[in-house]
Amino acid sequence: MQKIIRFLPAILAASFLLTSCVTVRQGNVGVKRTIGKIHETNYPAGPRWYNPFVSKIIIVPVNTQNLEVNLPLPSKEGLNVQTEISILYHVREDKATDIIGSIGEDYLSTVILPVFRAAAADVTAKFMAKDMHTGNRMDIENAIRKKMMDLIGERGFVIEAVLLKSVTLPAGLYQAIEEKLEAEQEAQRMEFVLQKERQEAERKKIEAAGVRDANQIISEGLTPAIIQYQSLEVYKELSQSPNAKVIIGGGTQPLLLEP
Repeated sequence: MQKIIRFLPAILAASFLLTSCVTVRQGNVGVKRTIGKIHETNYPAGPRWYNPFVSKIIIVPVNTQNLEVNLPLPSKEGLNVQTEISILYHVREDKATDIIGSIGEDYLSTVILPVFRAAAADVTAKFMAKDMHTGNRMDIENAIRKKMMDLIGERGFVIEAVLLKSVTLPAGLYQAIEEKLEAEQEAQRMEFVLQKERQEAERKKIEAAGVRDANQIISEGLTPAIIQYQSLEVYKELSQSPNAKVIIGGGTQPLLLEP
C-alpha cells in the first residue's frame, strides 16, 4: 500500500500528461476552445498539449469529405424523383476557427445538409424528370454546386462537386422515355430513307436530262446530206460482202433482202 502511495503522484502526473495531449493528423487542423472562448489561431498537424480541465482541442477535417445523401427531389412536371447524391466538400483551413466559433462542431447538419436540400430542390424543379437521365445531368450537378457556393462559400466551405450517383424515376416514366426514344429513332430512319429517295430521284432526273440532250444533239445533226452519206457507206460495205444479196434503194435508205 505504501508503494502505491509512493508512486501515486507519478501515476497521476502520467495520467494528466496522457489526457492533456492530442495528435492532430494530416488533413486536419486543431481548434482550441478555452472556457468557451475559441482561439483565433488553429493548430496544424502534430502533437498538441493543452489543459484538459479548462480547454479542449476540436479536430476539424480540412481535406476532401464525401457526404452521401438519399433524397426525393421535385421535377418541373411535379414528380418526385428519388436520388442518391454525393457531395464532395472541404473546410477552408483559414476559416476553421470561424466555423467552429459561429456554427459549432456539428456544422454538417446545421449548415451543409439544409443548404444542399434547399439548393437541390430549387434546381431540379426547373428540369424535367427525364433530364436527370440525359446529358442535362451535368448541368443539374453544376447548378446545385454553384447555388450552394453562393450560399455558404463565404463562410469557409468549399463545395468541390455534386454528383448524381443514381436516379429512380416514377413508375411508367421509364417506358414513356423509351417509347419517345424509339419514336425519335424511327423518325431519323425515315428521314434517312426520304433523303436517299430524293437523291435517287435527282440522279434519275439528271440521267434523263443527259439522254434528252444527247438525242437532241443527234437529231439536230441528222441532216439529209448526212443521211445520204451514211446510206452510201452502207451500200459500200454491203457491196464488199462475199455473200449474194439483193439491194433495193430509193436513194435515201437502203433495203437489204436476203436471197
